Amino acid sequence: MQNTKNIDQRSVLYGLINKDYIVIDRAQGMYLYDTEGKKYLDIVGGAAVVTIGHSVPEVIDAITEQAKKVCYVYGGTFTNEARIKLAAKIIEMSPRGMDKVFFCSGGSEAVESAIKIARQYQLEKGYTSKYKVISRWQSYHGNTIATLSVGGRPTWRAKYTPYLLQFPHIAQCNCYRCPYGLEYPKCNIKCAWELEKVIKYEDAETVSAFILEPVIGTTASAMVPPNEYFPIIRDICDKYKVLLIVDEIITGMGRTGKNFAVDHFNVVPDIIATAKGLGSGYAIIAAVIVHKKITDALINGTGELTHSFTFAGSPLACATGLAVVEYLNKNNLIQRSAEMGKIFLNKLCRLKELPMVGDVRGIGLLLGVELVKNKETKQPYEPGKKVAKLVADYCRENGVLIIAGVTGSSDGISGDHLQLSPPFIINEKEIDFVVNVLERAINDVYNRLK
Repeated sequence: MQNTKNIDQRSVLYGLINKDYIVIDRAQGMYLYDTEGKKYLDIVGGAAVVTIGHSVPEVIDAITEQAKKVCYVYGGTFTNEARIKLAAKIIEMSPRGMDKVFFCSGGSEAVESAIKIARQYQLEKGYTSKYKVISRWQSYHGNTIATLSVGGRPTWRAKYTPYLLQFPHIAQCNCYRCPYGLEYPKCNIKCAWELEKVIKYEDAETVSAFILEPVIGTTASAMVPPNEYFPIIRDICDKYKVLLIVDEIITGMGRTGKNFAVDHFNVVPDIIATAKGLGSGYAIIAAVIVHKKITDALINGTGELTHSFTFAGSPLACATGLAVVEYLNKNNLIQRSAEMGKIFLNKLCRLKELPMVGDVRGIGLLLGVELVKNKETKQPYEPGKKVAKLVADYCRENGVLIIAGVTGSSDGISGDHLQLSPPFIINEKEIDFVVNVLERAINDVYNRLK
């Protein structure tokens, strides 16, 4: 075991330039172990990535067996058995009507691929003027130029504004902080109907797709829409020949207690982008799942998809993804995500009694805690105080890893929240430990800020 103090990290360009990061040496089940021997209960799953737990022998064996055969072939020339089998398994798990799978290497690639596939669909159908993609503020869809353009984090977009595509955004669906100052259900789901208004303003003949996260991830930590929201969105998209793209980078592969988060709302999208849980951290892999109407348009049109990546459909990545999905299903871990999520959320609700906890929410094992300066008015703390980070730092020092959500859940700039997205193998004893540490952390930070 090597002490991190002896490791020179200066050659790595980190997000925080001069910070020395904790060096993780190994992982097992629910735990990470650093090079100094400290263990951490992984309640973040990396960043909502790890679903089946760390160091699962069956997956490691599958990686080894595939590596012995072939690790890479170019997907534009050849295919491979793992790619074929994984695609079939994903379609089996997807909403009805989903037809084919395009593989790539991460969430940003998947979302950008979805945008391009939507555009090609519109061209194949003869709608040549349809190119705009509408999205929502306080959303996150990736870190490339195109995905930042459709994303809705003002602080992440700011430096790159000159490069961004000028695509329209609508308000997020946030019942805790309604952008219209209304209350559900009297609101008549105004946030959904705004989509129709913006499509008309932009001219429906120019709008290709609408993209959203079914359950908002780290930008607003597990914000779940009302049941009526998605059916309204689906009807509007159909009315104006706009494709519905769901970003399930975080929520796909069981994170919310169903195969895909959109399954909770009984709506079938046109395109699904998914990534993190597909590889559970064992492989860098993502997928774009397209409805039969998309593939039919391509087949009846040019007969080809004008899009590719060097590592699309890599045998090693696909074999790993296949092993992860098979392990998920064999061990009923998606059902476990639903069951443990209900237990976790119920236990977290006691935190609502604390003076700085404004909201506790979530579905499955994607859960969020919003921190506020004033519970009555929902006034957030000033961004410079980095309240969520202070809480997360306390938890890490005490052996629990949680995510300090990106500041901005209130208005895009202010607003602190915590995301809890553990592997699905978490048990009730570990949940109790997490809630106890989190309660102490919130009380400690609150007392320091008084």
